[in-house]
Parts: sequence; C-alpha cells; structure tokens
Amino acid sequence: MSTPSPADFAGQHVTVAGLGVSGISAARALAGLGAQVTVVDGGDGEKQQAAARELESEQITVRLGDGATLPEGTDLVVTSPGWKPDSPLFAAAAAAGVDVVGDVEIAWRLRGPDAAAWLGVTGTNGKTTTVRMLASILAAEGLHTTAVGNIGTPIIDVVLGQGKDGERPYDVLAVELSSYQLHWAPSLRAHSAVVLNLAPDHLDWHGSMQAYAADKGRIYEGNTVACVYNVADKATEDLVREADVEEGCRAIGFTLGTPGPSQLGVVEGILVDRAFVENRQQQAQELAEISDIAPGSGAPAPHNIANALAAAALARAFGVRPAAVRDGLRAFHPDAHRIQHIAELDGVTYIDDSKATNTHAAEASLAAYERIVWIAGGLAKGATFDELVQKSAARLRGVVLIGADRALIREALARHAPDVPVVDLDRTDTGAMPEAVREAARLAEPGDTVLLAPACASMDMFVNYNKRGEAFADAVGELTARDH
Repeated sequence: MSTPSPADFAGQHVTVAGLGVSGISAARALAGLGAQVTVVDGGDGEKQQAAARELESEQITVRLGDGATLPEGTDLVVTSPGWKPDSPLFAAAAAAGVDVVGDVEIAWRLRGPDAAAWLGVTGTNGKTTTVRMLASILAAEGLHTTAVGNIGTPIIDVVLGQGKDGERPYDVLAVELSSYQLHWAPSLRAHSAVVLNLAPDHLDWHGSMQAYAADKGRIYEGNTVACVYNVADKATEDLVREADVEEGCRAIGFTLGTPGPSQLGVVEGILVDRAFVENRQQQAQELAEISDIAPGSGAPAPHNIANALAAAALARAFGVRPAAVRDGLRAFHPDAHRIQHIAELDGVTYIDDSKATNTHAAEASLAAYERIVWIAGGLAKGATFDELVQKSAARLRGVVLIGADRALIREALARHAPDVPVVDLDRTDTGAMPEAVREAARLAEPGDTVLLAPACASMDMFVNYNKRGEAFADAVGELTARDH
C-alpha cells in the first residue's frame, strides 16, 4: 500500500474510542490535520467530563456514557489500547465496513519520507526496562532518540513533532508496544524488534493464550534487519519462525548462557555478541560487564541481564558500537518499584518490586534471591499460583499475605510449600503494609531478603503499584526509625 500522508486525514470523519492519554493525543493530532473528530467514552464521571470540556473548547465533539456509539458517517475508528476487540462499537464499525486501528497505527501512517527507524520491544514482562536501556544505549552512541509508545509518551505526538521548532529530527525511536497496541497496528513494520518472553496475561482481553501470542508476534511482521528472541523461551522463537519478514532479516537470540552463533549471551560475567561480528562461527565481541548493568544497585537480577542483552541486540542491529552498549548500560537507572533496593537492616535486605503485578514478573523477581521472606497478594486477575510457588518454594523462608485474593496464594503454599511459615493478614486497607513489613522483619534472619513482589494487581488496596511500593518503602523507613 502507498504511504499515507497527513493530508489524507483532512475532511475525514474519525471516531476516537477512549478519553485516556492516547485517545486525547490521537483526537488532537487528527483534528490538527483537518479531520472531523468525535471522541466517545463509556464513562461519564468527573474525570471524563473535565476532559470532554477541554476537547470541546478545541472544536472536538465528545460523547460520553450511553452516547459512546458509532457516529453516523464515520470513515475511521481510532481506538485506545484498553477497548476490547468485542466491544459493540467495533461490531458496529465492522458492519459498516469501517476500519478500526490504534494510535500506533496512525503514528506509523503519519511518518514522513525520512522518518526515524523504529526498534520495537514487547513481551509479557520487562518491556519498559528494556526500552529504556535501549534508549540509553542509542543515546550513548550519539544518536538522537527517545523511548515512546506504551512507556507513556504518546507516539503520535513524537511523530508529528519531528523537526518542529528547529529541533533535530530523531535518528531512531525505542518503541515499547503492548499486545493491545500491536493488535490494532496492522501496517507496522519495524527495523528490528524483540519479544522478550511470553506468559499468560490479559487473556480476558485477547480471549486465549494463542490470540495473545499472535498479537505479540505482530511486532516481527515485516522486520528488515533483526528479529530478536529469547533462547530460554521457545515460544518467542516460534513467533520469529512464523513471521513474514523482509529478505535478509536475521533471527538473533539472547541467552544468559554461553551464546552460539547469531546470539548474544554471557561468558564469565561478560556480555558478548556472536551475532553482529564478521565471523560469528569463531569470533565473539565483548560488550559490557554484568556489573555495568545499573551500577551501584547491587548485583543485577537475571531477568535484567536478559533485558540488557535484548536491548544490546537491538542496538547492535542498528549499528551501535560495543563501547556505546557499555556506556549506555552504565548510564541507565531502573524505574522505581522494579527490583528497587530500599534498605539493609540487621543484615536483612528490603527490596521493592511492586511492579511485579503478575505471576511471571514475580517468578523472575523471586529467582533473583536465595533466601526470601515474600510479601504477596492483591487482585489476582484470574491468575493461578501453583507453578509460581512450586518454582520458588526452596527459596522461601516465610510469606506474608495481604490483599483481596491472598487465599489463592495461601492455598498454593499449602499444597507446594507446607513447611514455610505464612502470616495471613486479613485486611485490605492501606494500613496493612506497615503490619506486613513488621511481620516480614520478624520472620527474616540475617542474610535474608524481604521482597515485595505481589504477583497481583494493586487496586484492591492502592491507587496503583507505585503507591503500593511507596507504602512499602515508608513502612521499611518506619521500621528503621523505630528500631534504631
């Protein structure tokens, strides 16, 4: 298909589904290109009404609540990521022969002829860390870049802002993509991309694990240089095999073990590249030391080493020098609430991984420490915990359970770790966290790690996982102040 231009949207009747960050961004961008925009949202609360008033002041029509139906004459629907594919609005669009796409698809269509390349990152866990590592590496090479997409910066704003006000155009974009965004982005064709891992998540949205995996795999479609996969997760390699890519595009693996040809891996504490070297059968290029990953925060967890290798693979596919990989990893600092060291008290280390909101993330977190007092629980989102507990049982010295669905974890512990002491806090108020930390401190011995890795969402007790992590850090601070 021919590449659309901004002018193609002039005069089109576009319906934007959702008043979230990406929906508002898409509405404003398309209205600015001359489209007649109507935003619909099923909510009708104070937040939606405030957003509606702001958009209506910019001559953008907004329909809330029962008015969130398909307007007559719609030429295109642009959906926010959270709207499910079986929404009545989309059924109405299909019946009317109207395409439904997402904001990432619109951004892709709006790229200019000299647009920055896209390096795509997806996976069940580790996306944000990897895409930020990648942006740091690219910047260390001297490239003008930024991390965009699911990371919080609307990608349409970045694409349309290219080169404006005399700003240097971007050379390359590090793009985090959720399964939702990929589902609605049929035209996306990245320079190179990675699926970090695959585990059951958002199945209520996708309908099945097969559909979820297929949407993740869309990131590989049409790649021109490299499809990066996780050697330890065969499902990611299977997605590469199924992808229709440009001729000459290579499959590149990353592994925590010794790499084979066309792989990046680890040898005696060194990250090495056997993919982007002249003789990959016999040569390996040193990239960085493990200690270069988030220096100053202690030994990196295995999954963060894997994230660094994935970021390095994408950067190397774009031609980045080995020294820039090292410098970029050294300059990178992890987000708060992701394997964040809070304190060490009486020989016990306190770690905040509140961002571990599903079992796959919690499994990676638990695997990073040898002796753990685990604080877990919250909203399970339909998850089961037997496999997680089975894999982690030998590391557990004690468990403190909080949150609405803690019984599910307690039952899995009874089945697979019956000798591990469990404290079940029968409360879901925010005050449960200080009590949980005190109980964890009581169970812990010198050399142990008290780990907040809930394996559950936070909304039963906290506004979001950030607030949950902050409550944990505050509680550890109170423990320190009280005991010293």
